[in-house]
Amino acid sequence: MRPEELLALDRAHVWHPYGPMPGTDAPLVVESAAGVRLRLADGVELVDGMSSWWSAIHGYRHPVLDEAARRQLDRMSHVMLGGLTHEPAVRLAARLVEITPEPLQHVFLSDSGSVSVEVAIKMCLQYWRSVGRPDKRRLLTWRGGYHGDTFHPMSVCDPDGGMHSLWRGVLPEQVFVNDPPPGASCAGEGADPGYLAHLAEAVERHAGELAAIIVEPRVQGAGGMRFHCGCYLRALRELADAHDVLLVFDEIATGFGRTGDLFAAVGAGVVPDVMCLGKALTGGYLSMAATLCTTRVAEGISRGSVPVLAHGPTFMGNPLASAIANASLDLLLGQDWAGEVRRIEAGLRSGLAPAADLPGVADVRVLGAIGVVQLDHPVDMAVATKAAVAHGVWLRPFRDLIYTMPPYVTEDHDVARIAAAVVAAAEVA
Repeated sequence: MRPEELLALDRAHVWHPYGPMPGTDAPLVVESAAGVRLRLADGVELVDGMSSWWSAIHGYRHPVLDEAARRQLDRMSHVMLGGLTHEPAVRLAARLVEITPEPLQHVFLSDSGSVSVEVAIKMCLQYWRSVGRPDKRRLLTWRGGYHGDTFHPMSVCDPDGGMHSLWRGVLPEQVFVNDPPPGASCAGEGADPGYLAHLAEAVERHAGELAAIIVEPRVQGAGGMRFHCGCYLRALRELADAHDVLLVFDEIATGFGRTGDLFAAVGAGVVPDVMCLGKALTGGYLSMAATLCTTRVAEGISRGSVPVLAHGPTFMGNPLASAIANASLDLLLGQDWAGEVRRIEAGLRSGLAPAADLPGVADVRVLGAIGVVQLDHPVDMAVATKAAVAHGVWLRPFRDLIYTMPPYVTEDHDVARIAAAVVAAAEVA
């Protein structure tokens, strides 16, 4: 199909994420992808600074992951997990238990990050019903968060920023506290005592109705790409324990090394009761997610009047996705992933530094393989994207942010190119 024919059909029929129908801006047509490069239909190649929304940590067409897919296709691509099981899903669940904090022992596999958060919330709500506390049905979170686009996850996204304010009055009303003080660490100054008091007051006041506290650890992703110190996660753990509230970490964006720790929970020294994983789980090959929980949560649900978790996606534990996820974990953990993330972090710090001197730039920040330039005004997405493409890089700015989360296999010269494109996009945006 010629590109112009494809774009005409795309405009007529394909509803793109966060876009109108029909679309107003023509998307770029990707013909193929390999390594860290997207090849467009016109032959232009772009370095992918987004890892396809943070998932393709090994890049594209990786021979190890391609071979894992071929081997599994020779066996079966799918079989239901209801009443059946298979080696790829069992191996994956056991591996996730092995590499996450020890109290997390039970794994519910699903087909997207948003669904994994739905499952986590359902676990918490059903747990309290099962142990005779149905009044504990609200969730506490901090502002600036993002947990997905399905209904219960939307209820714990930032209530004012972003599109989810559209659903005020329809979504459950949750308890929101202020977003945590900015900064990847407290720089030896310690946690802000005023903010700790703010957290404590909110949890104590609502403890009788709180089923869980849910946050993104260390990095608030699509809600604003904000970083915060692990000390506030430790404070949440202490408050949850003191007031008999469950703690949920949404590690869909931060899991599998993105912040420099394999999991942000590990880096903060905190074990949640429930953890959500997704995005990089399959190296960006197929949609898959996981919700892990402690034995306390699993056994609590199993003792209830409805002794099963009331959830069962058709494609949960999909053998093809599970096999690729296993290969992706082998690939990640079989190399110096932490060294690669540190290398990218150093390149982004150096490459993005000039952006701090640009007019209209409010902040420049880097954590692990995440680089962010925040403006003091909304980004003109079309203009910023065009500038990045002119530098040979694919970026997807949003709100007031121009950011990058490149694949871990991105070489130094391409990290430099990505950083230069971010700076160029900030300059024109």
